[in-house]
Amino acid sequence: MDALLEQGIQPMLTLYHWDLPAALDRLGGWLNPASADWFADYARTLFKALDDRVKLWVTLNEPWVVVDGGYLHGSLAPGQRNPFGAPVAAHHLLRAHASAVQAYRAEGRGQIGLVVNLEPKYPATETAEDLNATMRADAYWNRYYLDPVFLGGYPPELPEIFGAAWPIFPDADFDHIRQPLDFLGVNYYSRQVVRYDSEDWPLKAARVQQMDQTHTGLNWEVYPQGLSDILEWVASRYGPLPLYVTENGSAFYDPPKMDGEASDPLRLNYLREHLRAARNAMRNGIDLRGYFAWSLLDNFEWAYGYSQRFGLIHVNYGTQQRTLKASARFYREVIRGNGGALALDRAAGSEDRGAGRIA
Repeated sequence: MDALLEQGIQPMLTLYHWDLPAALDRLGGWLNPASADWFADYARTLFKALDDRVKLWVTLNEPWVVVDGGYLHGSLAPGQRNPFGAPVAAHHLLRAHASAVQAYRAEGRGQIGLVVNLEPKYPATETAEDLNATMRADAYWNRYYLDPVFLGGYPPELPEIFGAAWPIFPDADFDHIRQPLDFLGVNYYSRQVVRYDSEDWPLKAARVQQMDQTHTGLNWEVYPQGLSDILEWVASRYGPLPLYVTENGSAFYDPPKMDGEASDPLRLNYLREHLRAARNAMRNGIDLRGYFAWSLLDNFEWAYGYSQRFGLIHVNYGTQQRTLKASARFYREVIRGNGGALALDRAAGSEDRGAGRIA
């Protein structure tokens, strides 16, 4: 960390990303109301140790993933499929976030915020069924963890989505959750075109595959316009707070070994077009303070292991040799020229707006 500071690079430190220690999970994990206090104690320890060097702090990264994968669908730790527990876990995560913000206000000297993964939703048709399905998907993906923080309550679609599993939360909790933030981080990878599907649980809202578009190795549609749309939506709904794009990137096939050329044209194009989309959002008045590409290195991608490569730098997992991909060399030129490389092969402002509308 000190080496980064010496180079003028300001680190952003995230307190929590997805998995609790097993000892806390045995005590109930995020289902335990005391988890907010555990988290605040942990946060204070890190603040005291590192706040003299870290000036940008994040409480939670992607709480949606924690709850959807860990407590509703069971695809991630702790592997529960519990519709009654999922809303409780989400609520305690937000309480924990707020408790950490409070702790930082008492002891910290920098800035603190929250990071959420957002995916703009567009209706497949203008039918009432598709429009309502799109609103449910938007509530569950995009508003679930932002409305309580900025507006003081959950989206009204959530009781419909969870039905009898939706609890009643104390009003005082929302006063606590609504702690003022210094910034918001947005992780963006793709969009979703939505149609009504009575068999889809719990949203009754299914993704419509866009067959005429490029998709990544994870079958995520490449849709740069969605980044502009979601940043502008955040500012419109929650106010003109400082924003960061804290994750944005793509997994495409790279061979296990790469030579000095290390060509990755699909990833390079993804990076270029999403940087242009971020620039367009800034031109439209969005207070975007920074952009973080995911990721610097090929790495272990949670449930996907080493099967998916997001890195701008190739890693030979057998030898640990690092090789700059073409996307890394391009990104270096973008940084070196303060964005000038984005306009070399296309006139500024000519990006295709795409079709459809965000929920």
